[in-house]
Amino acid sequence: MKTLIVEDSATLCAIYSHYLDGSGLDVTAVETLAAAREMLVELSPQLILLDIELPDGNGLDLMDDLWRISPRPAVVVMTGHGADYAEQAIENGADDFLNKPFDAARLRVTLLNAADKLALSQQVENLSVKRERLGPLQGQSPAMHTVFETVESLAGTLATAFVMGESGTGKELAARAIHQLSARAPGPFVVVDCAALSADQLERALFGDGQGNGLVAEAVAGSLFLDEVCSLSFEAQSTLLRLIQHGTYRPVGAAQEIAADVRIIASTNRDPLFEMREGRLREDLYYRLHVVPLRMPPVRERSEDVLLLAQVFLAQIAEEEGKAPVELSEAAAHALKHYSWPGNVRQLENAIRQLVLLGPAEEITEAAVYRIISGTEIAVETDGLPQEPAALLDIGDDIAIEPLWITEKKAIESAIAACDGSVNRAAKQLQVAPSTLYRKIQAWKR
Repeated sequence: MKTLIVEDSATLCAIYSHYLDGSGLDVTAVETLAAAREMLVELSPQLILLDIELPDGNGLDLMDDLWRISPRPAVVVMTGHGADYAEQAIENGADDFLNKPFDAARLRVTLLNAADKLALSQQVENLSVKRERLGPLQGQSPAMHTVFETVESLAGTLATAFVMGESGTGKELAARAIHQLSARAPGPFVVVDCAALSADQLERALFGDGQGNGLVAEAVAGSLFLDEVCSLSFEAQSTLLRLIQHGTYRPVGAAQEIAADVRIIASTNRDPLFEMREGRLREDLYYRLHVVPLRMPPVRERSEDVLLLAQVFLAQIAEEEGKAPVELSEAAAHALKHYSWPGNVRQLENAIRQLVLLGPAEEITEAAVYRIISGTEIAVETDGLPQEPAALLDIGDDIAIEPLWITEKKAIESAIAACDGSVNRAAKQLQVAPSTLYRKIQAWKR
């Protein structure tokens, strides 16, 4: 860390510099206020040890110059005139002070503490800037920290990114964050809805008809987001594979190929490995896409983020709808946190929107939460584990409704039995990934 000592005594400059030998600080010393101002431009110091009494002015006058510097250096002020000067220095923005005389140990500890504090604040500022560029992606859970790290890693490469996760987990938000953090951020982010396109439609939509009106041309110098890529037919997958493999394309009816200056980001809500093994996803396309995968966790795996997301949505939706701020009661917060949220973040946001729009009160109650998320069935999980089977919901007139997890468990067990114990075949019949069934089976054993 570049360190500037401003002290009117050449002898003390030499002593203090000697004290800091081996500290890891890169020390430069000057003896006047004018020289210090010159060094602010020439050296751009990150840490300043500043004497108050200088031959050409008061050292505190330098503090006014520091406010105009970004990033602002940390300052430790030296004074031989006691607490009054030290207090004035702190009020002017100094980070710490030293009363003269002091020994080597005191100087090293004070400066290194200031250096650590500065490094930490810069790290927090950098993280804050990154979080802003991550857009609406929110979370403090370990699962989301992994997402943030992977997004940042992907943003620094040109590799094809493959975002996987259940519906409603924020795959498009992650794709946009990768784009926004990358060098291609100034370029367009173009979305291709693969689930809605046949092979012919995909080719025309991507490549255009020779007039430069395809989505690949629209995404030049930017990113092309292929949403739900596993929904494409085998023929359409071949079209896409050529684009990814060769980086060129031929508009419909054109004679020559054109270089595709786009970064490919794909997504799927299916298990791509399962889709490949079942013959619905081309193996060569799978390996072209699955270079750097990013898995978006479902809400049930990040329950500690539910209240954070709920508070974000409460403030955002109330502002959008011109409503007064709304609070969650403690019981309502508990109900939100311990619901399984099968529709993930999208379902949570929709539930909060309904609670804000339909609730007349300033505080959302537990009953209101249950009405919105459960309708006539309240299927709440406690700490991620199902309640006891005996907990049926009695709604009168000799009608009892089983908790949703019991109904689901019976359906899954019946499917596995009908498939002679094959979880993979049962998953195919139930139209879910095998990993989903394995995870649920493990949860029932706990």
